[in-house]
Amino acid sequence: MDNIPTAHFLILAAALLAIGMALVLVKKNAIMVLMGIELMLNAANINLVAFSRQDAHQLQGQLMAMFVLVVAAAEASIALAMVIKVFYHFKTLDLDELSELKG
Repeated sequence: MDNIPTAHFLILAAALLAIGMALVLVKKNAIMVLMGIELMLNAANINLVAFSRQDAHQLQGQLMAMFVLVVAAAEASIALAMVIKVFYHFKTLDLDELSELKG
């Protein structure tokens, strides 16, 4: 892994960020939006690990990435529970329909 340039990691992270952002902006399904958010968090993790590789004696980047993974897992479980509850109540996951059903 030492022979892979940091630029390749940054390109991968930028691609994941763009795909995640596209999912959040384009999709109307709540689960797909959550998947887009998770992709963006993973892009941030790749950046953290890629930059921490530059200083081999420090582990702050890897530790921060592990912290982000734990927070993302907690966020995903809570968000999925909320999506399931909304689905049982409204019988839809379309975010546009949910905004119309406020009243």
